[in-house]
Amino acid sequence: MVILGIDPGTTRIGYGLIKKEGNQYKSLSYGLINAEKISDSFERLEFIYQETLNLIQKTQPDLYSIEQLFFFKNSKTIISVSQARGVLLLAAKHSKIPIFECTPLQVKQGVTGYGKADKTQIAKMVQMLLKLPEIPKPDDITDALSIAITGGNFCKKIMA
Repeated sequence: MVILGIDPGTTRIGYGLIKKEGNQYKSLSYGLINAEKISDSFERLEFIYQETLNLIQKTQPDLYSIEQLFFFKNSKTIISVSQARGVLLLAAKHSKIPIFECTPLQVKQGVTGYGKADKTQIAKMVQMLLKLPEIPKPDDITDALSIAITGGNFCKKIMA
């Protein structure tokens, strides 16, 4: 099973493509959809949508795993991230692939087995589970890979 993990953001969207065989994971590719240079919010959303569609068409994942939003201190930030997340979900829906949404708590538990794990612990587990020579940077990528792994850990429930 090939899983595309997405870490939603307003200008940088992390993605991680992994393959799950049995209980083993392998990293296929990872990176960023980078819209930092696009100042117009409508153009940025369109860019994110098109790049996500292209990524899905290129990689043909069996599952699309994306993190749900949680509490934000800045209400302006949550609105723009929600808009970006909406176009990310729309791209997956238009591509007709199953979507798994996970909470930050599920990601922590799914990767480390501990719901209060910090980012460093999660990053080290991602590196270990995927047998990577180093922890991917920036954090958006490591987060996307952890979201993909979480989707893989929950896939029996989704794909049944």
